[in-house]
Amino acid sequence: MADEERTEKQRGGGAQDAPEKPASRLEGDGRAAVVSEPAPAGEEDPFRWHTGAKRDHGAEDAIEFIDVKKSFGRNTVLNGLNLSIPEGKISMILGPSGTGKSVCIKHMVGLLYPDEGDVLVHGESVPSMSDDELFEMRKKFGVLFQDGALFGSMNLYDNVAFPLRQHTDKGEDEIAEIVNRRLKEVGLAGAGDRMPNELSGGMRKRAGFARALVLDPEIVLFDEPDSGLDPVRTALLCELIKEVHEENGGAYVVITHDIMSARRVAEYIAILWKGRIVEAGPAEELFNSDNEFVRQFLAGEAQGPLGME
Repeated sequence: MADEERTEKQRGGGAQDAPEKPASRLEGDGRAAVVSEPAPAGEEDPFRWHTGAKRDHGAEDAIEFIDVKKSFGRNTVLNGLNLSIPEGKISMILGPSGTGKSVCIKHMVGLLYPDEGDVLVHGESVPSMSDDELFEMRKKFGVLFQDGALFGSMNLYDNVAFPLRQHTDKGEDEIAEIVNRRLKEVGLAGAGDRMPNELSGGMRKRAGFARALVLDPEIVLFDEPDSGLDPVRTALLCELIKEVHEENGGAYVVITHDIMSARRVAEYIAILWKGRIVEAGPAEELFNSDNEFVRQFLAGEAQGPLGME
């Protein structure tokens, strides 16, 4: 509830109080680049590894962050974030723990609003939306939370059917066809009568994935889907994400710090650190980056600019 109260204060009554678009947005291709500010004389620049490399992802932007700043008390989580998420690709936002990756997801769906800057979904400003517009915009999204976020009192079938019953006027026969198709797609055909506490962690993740897909979302968000899974089940989940994306398309956004998952499925990678994007671009280019921070993080090495701080 605290987040919601802060949200209402930040919105200040709706679209008329929307944040002014920053002047730093680049003209022409509609995307923004990270710009490293020079450090004051005698001080170390905390953003010296943030090169601002602007690599073409070859697609339209599904989601765009423009100079976004977000603080909680004295803790600044996003500090001038510029980020473009391409349409039709599997994108990964990587970064050390506690760098604001999950805060990014909450901004995308309007659960949090920026203190400064703007967040665009298919070119529309999320902070500028009225409550009705926000409700409609959220129908574009499917979300897979870390633990699957299943309702413990409902069996698997009813969990997956829940969004259809809440947000559509479909009859039970049509709902059954959709639910059973999605359960089969994630390898859970015939498991609809089982309760969440009867499922393994991997099965709960897959059930959450099925529920995220039932409204045919244009954008699917994965908040650390590999959390709590062993390496084999993580690999299987990654393969499932690739297979479902190939069949359904759309923009998939995976929040993680697991490098092996990135190597398996990422088509586009953005590395977040200190509230800004260090570097972003096609996965093969990031894995061959000459940026010392990027090389260290993607290789999982101890030596480099990233320490224990």
